[in-house]
Amino acid sequence: MAANNQSLATPFSPWLSRAAFAALVVTAFSTAAFAYRPFDGTDADVTKFGDVEVELAPADVVRESSLTTVVAPFTILNFGFAPGWEAVFSGQGQFPQFQGDPDSIANVSAFLKHVVRPGVLQDQSGPSIAVEFGPLLPGFRADEGYGAHLAGIVSQRWDWGTIHLNLQGEYTRDHHPDAFVDAIIEGPDKWKVRPVAEFYYEDEIGVARTVSGLIGAIWQVNDRLAFDVAVRHALVNDVGSNWHPVEEFRAGLTFAFPMSMFGASRRT
Repeated sequence: MAANNQSLATPFSPWLSRAAFAALVVTAFSTAAFAYRPFDGTDADVTKFGDVEVELAPADVVRESSLTTVVAPFTILNFGFAPGWEAVFSGQGQFPQFQGDPDSIANVSAFLKHVVRPGVLQDQSGPSIAVEFGPLLPGFRADEGYGAHLAGIVSQRWDWGTIHLNLQGEYTRDHHPDAFVDAIIEGPDKWKVRPVAEFYYEDEIGVARTVSGLIGAIWQVNDRLAFDVAVRHALVNDVGSNWHPVEEFRAGLTFAFPMSMFGASRRT
């Protein structure tokens, strides 16, 4: 089916420009930010108490079986509402560049994340361990119904780099069990630009299996701003069909700021 890039891309260009400009303005008042883009998994750390962290992808591109979808934007908001705890809200706009599928808001979720064992990511010794849990929410023109999410995360850091391991289970909105095993590898934390990679296996029981690999880089501009870029290649095996490739380009930024910017007081 022929792509229709012009008709879908043009109306959103002014909106994307305004979103990118707003993100950069907020960054000027930011506190420390540690990117956890561009991965599908996460790390065993949470946003500092009293801070807000924003992970923003103005426009990612996904190509599956010769069909292209623009993800614009993909946003994750992290709120440090208590020591060792954060609330995580996420969602993404999806704009298929072909006839047939409508524009939609998908992958909407609201999780809580808690550090159960402070470790290297909290400037202490030993591995950091965290849990993340919460509901999968209905989207708009996508993802009807509700689901549930539970994940355990272990992170360990050495001089040469950092590894984050994720073990996740979900009950999907379509009422299928889903298992996700993920490993993230980062270069040395002291490097201004550090290479990153991610490998995961996912099995939505009775629906599809996915094997995915990602390579990219995170540029820590300063202690307030980080940019990321990555490419992802995956193979997906839907039940009753052959394996087919999925290609994805990701680019975005992460920034943080205190909630006191908006008049919210930080309790001691």
